Amino acid sequence: MPDRVDEAGRPRPAARTLRGLDALNFFLADVRDGLGPYLAIYLLAVRGPDQGWNEATIGLVITISGIAGLVAQTPIGAVIDRSRHKRAVIVAAALAVTLSCLALPFVSNFYLVAATQSLAGIAGAVFPPALAAITLGIVGPRWFSRQIGRNEGFNHAGNAASAVIAGASAYVFGPIVVFWLMAVLAAASIAVMLLIPAEAIDDDLARGLEHDEKAVDSTSGLSVLLRNRTLLLFAGLCAAFHLANAAMLPSVGQLLTKISGKDHATSLIAVCIVAAQCVMVPVAIFVGRRADAIGRKPIFLVAFGVLALRGVLYTLADNPFWLVAVQCLDGIGAGIYGALFPVVVADLTRGTGRFNVAQGAVATAQGIGAALSASLAGLIIVGASFSAAFLALAAISAAAFLVYWLAMPETSGFTPAEADDGGAGPIPMPERSPVAARAR
Repeated sequence: MPDRVDEAGRPRPAARTLRGLDALNFFLADVRDGLGPYLAIYLLAVRGPDQGWNEATIGLVITISGIAGLVAQTPIGAVIDRSRHKRAVIVAAALAVTLSCLALPFVSNFYLVAATQSLAGIAGAVFPPALAAITLGIVGPRWFSRQIGRNEGFNHAGNAASAVIAGASAYVFGPIVVFWLMAVLAAASIAVMLLIPAEAIDDDLARGLEHDEKAVDSTSGLSVLLRNRTLLLFAGLCAAFHLANAAMLPSVGQLLTKISGKDHATSLIAVCIVAAQCVMVPVAIFVGRRADAIGRKPIFLVAFGVLALRGVLYTLADNPFWLVAVQCLDGIGAGIYGALFPVVVADLTRGTGRFNVAQGAVATAQGIGAALSASLAGLIIVGASFSAAFLALAAISAAAFLVYWLAMPETSGFTPAEADDGGAGPIPMPERSPVAARAR
């Protein structure tokens, strides 16, 4: 980033602000996903069949919490578009996720567990759009794709660090340690969030407005999708990606629990997470730096292809070392997806003022896929086998690869002439964005 100002003469943000953004992504890494795969391990290993927990009931809880989160996605995006207090939104969500997860060891009833995890799912839906909005509001569109890649790099580094700590601690203290680790990380993320100056966030830029443009607020997330066919297609592809991806790691965790026993499952799944996250860091940074030059589409195709390959490879052996090695491929697929998802949405909504509500609408579709994934895999595992479940998930990803390849256009430099802007009416824009033009 050699230049000190963007096209509007807006200066680059202070180095202290950018370091605060890095730290925020690092400490929020474990908080934003709640218990994640540890939920399946905890319920299967600690609660177990004696208390009515098996792969199918665990999958149902994950599905319920996922549905709660996806219902909240679009309203949350609209709130973030309008909010002038984005820091407070992050803080409130971090507290809600942490408190709902800390309550889990004290409840065993299915409905109470589903309720606590649904609250975590709703609060967790805040983080992706809020962090993307804050990033866009701080760095502006010119440096957005590069900074998003950097955000994802620090996010994955934070996940890796917390997984190492969780794995080592769980070996000594048991699965319960992940709850207390989350509380510590939540406190750290809140402290870091408050260190980023409120005035460093341009709320108009944060919602996708260009210079001197006015927002049009009377729209819904559904309207945003229905009036932009390319965005609607992208939402369907995101749903397919998460339908294929979301259940893979929890299913591996359950398989490891059966193979290695409950005493080692948490540590082994932590190794899986660390392996993948260590790959995600350089992948996300690379994607952020090269997405303008290479284009979004070819990189996204790699993500779908690697996801399909991963599902097939899981079926070849059930040795823990093999499963951990295959899990490294998640670092490529998820690393690409995390770095490019907000960039593609920003491409398709530039100048509309609907960046965050569009993120919420697409994330709702994504959440539908993720929510159904756990139940789908759980039912296949119980009715057939782990291998059948992994192959089914791989087939979904392969189908999505073909659809993306044949139907999804390159979005770098997209203009209203190529796709409707979501209902705001035409907004004059250059044929190619300045970033895309420089990339060429």
